[in-house]
Amino acid sequence: MSHRIAEVVYDCFDPQALADFYRHLVGGRSRQSRPEWATIWADPLIIGFQKVPEGKAVKNRCHLDFEADDLETAAERAVTLGATRLGGIVDDPPGAFVVLQDPEGNEFCFVAGYPEYPDA
Repeated sequence: MSHRIAEVVYDCFDPQALADFYRHLVGGRSRQSRPEWATIWADPLIIGFQKVPEGKAVKNRCHLDFEADDLETAAERAVTLGATRLGGIVDDPPGAFVVLQDPEGNEFCFVAGYPEYPDA
């Protein structure tokens, strides 16, 4: 038996605001929204945001990486949308990355130069 990922879900304080941030960051469109839940479809990824009462307490154990041709430009744009940059560009042969936090403190990265995954 195999399973496929249906969506990645973030616990958050304000689902609509965080969904809007990621929708503007990576494109896509809203799929559904209600006060306790918002979803965007950023083909091929579906990202859900569900309201929880507690805030983020520690570093993420899992985060999203987004491909970017120009890491500096991508990071600067993310900051204008409400992200916080956590450092400079890190060279990590064969590529590079930069780490940021979304408006609720969840880490994510822009990556560049990594090889394509082979077809399975």
